[in-house]
Amino acid sequence: MSNSSYISSFFLSAYGDLTNLNYLYFSIVLVLYLLIIALNLMFIVVVYLERELHQPMYIFMCNLSCNELYGSTALCPFLLKNILSETHEISRVSCLAQIFCFYSYGAFEFTILTVMSYDRFVSICYPLQYPVIMSPFKMCTLFILIYVYNIFKVIITLSLSSSLQLCGNIIEKIYCDNYSVVKLACTDTTSLNIYYLINLAVTLFTQVLLIICSYVRIFQVCIKASKNSQAKAIATCTPQLLIVFNFGIASSFEMIQSRFNMKHLPTMPLTLTLLSSDGEKHPLESSVVKGNPNIHQHHKFLNEAYKKQRLTILEMHLSSE
Repeated sequence: MSNSSYISSFFLSAYGDLTNLNYLYFSIVLVLYLLIIALNLMFIVVVYLERELHQPMYIFMCNLSCNELYGSTALCPFLLKNILSETHEISRVSCLAQIFCFYSYGAFEFTILTVMSYDRFVSICYPLQYPVIMSPFKMCTLFILIYVYNIFKVIITLSLSSSLQLCGNIIEKIYCDNYSVVKLACTDTTSLNIYYLINLAVTLFTQVLLIICSYVRIFQVCIKASKNSQAKAIATCTPQLLIVFNFGIASSFEMIQSRFNMKHLPTMPLTLTLLSSDGEKHPLESSVVKGNPNIHQHHKFLNEAYKKQRLTILEMHLSSE
């Protein structure tokens, strides 16, 4: 460890020697990044052009797409630059900015997924009251709360970490994260780590509980409905459940990798695996792309899917009476 003078930059040591593989890794990350951009922009454009898709479900998914673009842009260009660079150095300010982007991206993603589960719960369990409960005004209120609340939380976390006096400048990852910076502190950070863990546990518990309760209630309603209605409801909720599971697995892996000694594992391939899963977070987008290259048929496909969903909701409601 170095002395406790002010640290103005960090060195990312996990890249190792990429002399013979740097162009291969660069190509893979670039292709994945372009794929993420293409899939998400296509979905946003389709929903924007088709007025009948201006419904809460698709608006929430558009927000997920925007968040995917935000998160991937915070990481991929940085990776592309460092893969071809001989010195993997990042300034302290840039490191803190990167931490803010990563943490806010994760917080936005999880909170939007939680609100989406509530939206499906209201849509399937209370179809007649759905337009009132999920009115445009309430939608705007939810979006404001999602972004303001999570930005406020991330700023508090970042302000606590940025005020620490550091005794080292080597981060054993390919990008900056909060825990790696905290580990470089000269002083004991036990109380700070306890605060971070409690904050994380409370957030995860409340949001996971809401997601579980929403889908359990949906499952209970589906049991009373016809088999056809059950199949349609499952088809409606499956994409969101896949997104939740995919994001949960990736986040869990990242937390384990940060908290435990993972030096014996090949960091770069693992990171590429995470990027690959990130590009598959939106099964609906993938199905639109694979279905037909004609964007007008994409509109028709999503439009028909939405109409079938509304008919399913009414049928399930009448069956449960």
